[in-house]
Amino acid sequence: MVAGAAAESRGHAPLLSIGQVLARLSPDYPELTPSKLRFLEEQGLITPARTESGYRKFCEADLERLRLILSLQRDHYLPLKVIRAYVTDLDAGRNPAFPGQVQGASMLGVGRRMPREELLREAGASASLLDEAVAASLIVPADAYNDDALAVLQALVGLRRAGIEPRHLRGLRAAADRESALISTALAPALRRREASSKASATERGLEIAGQLETVRSSLIRGAIGRLAR
Repeated sequence: MVAGAAAESRGHAPLLSIGQVLARLSPDYPELTPSKLRFLEEQGLITPARTESGYRKFCEADLERLRLILSLQRDHYLPLKVIRAYVTDLDAGRNPAFPGQVQGASMLGVGRRMPREELLREAGASASLLDEAVAASLIVPADAYNDDALAVLQALVGLRRAGIEPRHLRGLRAAADRESALISTALAPALRRREASSKASATERGLEIAGQLETVRSSLIRGAIGRLAR
């Protein structure tokens, strides 16, 4: 939702307090806290209205924008600088490509939750492949799956055609755990601070580090593949 639409929405519907926002969004985004709301405002991603006493007030358009931001973080692991650029383009009336996808990609997938059968149907996967992915710790079992699980399962369908099975990828889970430990160590000083804003900032920094590690990993793999063709 663009900023102008948010301003228009404020004039036609009751405004919500931080507590009311959390009550509306926490069932889907339990990681949302008052400190995270303040952090997102500090980062220029949301601009709630203010009462004469300085209390933040949110309209329905603000809630829609928060859902988009939180979904991009949680379901697509995007850092705030990427999300900020995306919503800035939306605010300017442009039609930006969805982050990480090709131009014109649909926004309908953001924040989706799909049952097992729908996941299998969309991925074109068998139930046994999903079970093997869960056994190899590549997908976390759940009552409902998000777009990230769908992307992984689709990739596994393609890998199986190349003769690569989920059991061959158990090392990826171990590598991911090692990278998580590296990130945790890097964030430890910020996480030890008592300020809530420091923890929100640490989460954002963790996503940035994860993206940087992905860049290094992809480069190493491309280099290895290039050597195979020599």
